[in-house]
Amino acid sequence: MPARVDVPASGKPFTVPDLGLEMRPIPAGTFRMGSPAGEPGRNPDEGPQTWVAISQGFWLGKTLVTQGQYQDVMGNNPSNFADVGDDAPVEMVVFDDAVAFCQKLTERERAAGRLLKRGYAYMLPTEAQWEYACRAGTTQARYGNLEDIAWYVGNSGDTTHPVGQKQPNAWGLYDMNGNVREWCSDWYGQYPGGNITDPGGPDSGALRVSRGGGWCGTANLCRSAYRGVGAPGDRNLNLGFRVALAPVR
Repeated sequence: MPARVDVPASGKPFTVPDLGLEMRPIPAGTFRMGSPAGEPGRNPDEGPQTWVAISQGFWLGKTLVTQGQYQDVMGNNPSNFADVGDDAPVEMVVFDDAVAFCQKLTERERAAGRLLKRGYAYMLPTEAQWEYACRAGTTQARYGNLEDIAWYVGNSGDTTHPVGQKQPNAWGLYDMNGNVREWCSDWYGQYPGGNITDPGGPDSGALRVSRGGGWCGTANLCRSAYRGVGAPGDRNLNLGFRVALAPVR
């Protein structure tokens, strides 16, 4: 089954007013989720590889949510690396705080009459949406040379960095393979294999998925298929999030 990417009908980037949060259009399409058996650094939970159809286009934050953006919406900044500045990614955010940010942003933009599409809301991306957007049509371990695209243990100097300084992927997304890991909406579970449309993970569970590499991650952890996992209440200085504007699930 060949990978397919459709041109989105409304494929234009936009910036959330008063927040400086640029959203990039992600077209509907199909991709193979997970990693092949021979990929260096592969973990067993990255398989079986599964053909996934993303049936509706959505938008995803060009960058991780920053400390300044989080402060603007939530009124506080929990970050360990606050000295890096407002343009550094927010971290030390538990899952429920990331969800609350999305809900507050949706309420704010809906009240202002600025939600771009009916039936869409700001939310955490599903694990499938995240990997599809991260790969941007690529099939290798990461979408570019690690040094060029990511802050990781080999170049970070043991700290986060302002977002958007490395090279983006083909869909204009920055820091997908490094800086801080990112909460996704899914409970952690096994991939089904075969073919599936718009998966959202198990209906319940004890652990949530996070994706992306991070400033303290080794190269093996900075791959498009890598799956982080942790309790929803984890507050970690290598864990933040980015927002999607997607169909309400």
